[in-house]
Amino acid sequence: MPIPLTDFAYQLPEQLIAQHPLDKRDRARLMVLDRATGRIGHDVFANIGKYLPPKSVLVVNNSKVIPARLLGRKQRSDGKVEIFLLRKFPGGELYEALLRPLRKIREGDKISFNGSSLVAQVIDKEKGIVRFNRKNLSAALDKVGHIPLPPYIRRPDDKKDRVLYQTVYAKREGSVAAPTAGLHFTKALIKQLQGLGHSFEQVTLHVNYATFKPVEEEDITQHKMHSEDYAVSPVMWRRINKAREEGRPVVAVGTTSCRVLEAAAATGKLNGETDIFIYPGYRFEMTDVLVTNFHLPHSSLLMLVQAFAGKELTRWAYAEAIREKYRFYSYGDGMIIK
Repeated sequence: MPIPLTDFAYQLPEQLIAQHPLDKRDRARLMVLDRATGRIGHDVFANIGKYLPPKSVLVVNNSKVIPARLLGRKQRSDGKVEIFLLRKFPGGELYEALLRPLRKIREGDKISFNGSSLVAQVIDKEKGIVRFNRKNLSAALDKVGHIPLPPYIRRPDDKKDRVLYQTVYAKREGSVAAPTAGLHFTKALIKQLQGLGHSFEQVTLHVNYATFKPVEEEDITQHKMHSEDYAVSPVMWRRINKAREEGRPVVAVGTTSCRVLEAAAATGKLNGETDIFIYPGYRFEMTDVLVTNFHLPHSSLLMLVQAFAGKELTRWAYAEAIREKYRFYSYGDGMIIK
């Protein structure tokens, strides 16, 4: 049955798009959606424990954002070049990247970066393939790379972004965008929730740049979802399933964690690539509660939220968030849907 793209449209005043993070992560506002009653409540994220079912298992995405945006100069002309890393190929030297300005770049061009010994060579201009002069880029990226803030954050990255556009439990490098629902957790809040009997399990999904691409098909069921790399350890998967057998609710912290849980359940594969597309009509197998942020119109993330919360409740919630002047998108406020 066709599902029209217009079901996922809304008008957002530009001033509600959060341009900066809060200094205190857990002071973000928290909208509380109750699917059973249709009620909408308001609180702050630090109080999320009040809304979690007893002995919940919170599943978080431990992917770490890499400083994927490199600003360099061509060795032959000193012209400026931006290389936005998208995907690392096996071996470590080759990357797929966005190159700007493409029309002024030639295959074979070598790019240097701010006095660093790091050099990139353009191997395939049209496919955006570049080769670096080393296999492990971590140290070099920490030195010369920039945090790849989303396109709707209209400012350069700064020192705060190095810390605050990263979850406190991030450890596996690979994302070019943060799993933003997790940005609200502090180490103190996690410890507090554990003290209340909740537990945390970590999975990995490396968020790629395609997450910002809106769905364009008028019938969303015709949309081809992008693929992202994910991994779940067998030990962790057993613990999550044991918790479900014991009647403990599974809380997906973010749409990325939700996609990992549902992909693993659907395929039986605990690592690889997933292009799972969750939209209204989907039956959730693993996710009992969803913690998330507010997402862009026409995005696959909003479609997942609507699949979980229902069309009308999601619409009311977003309208309420706009009326109450919630902060939207990556550095914005959060919600819990139970």
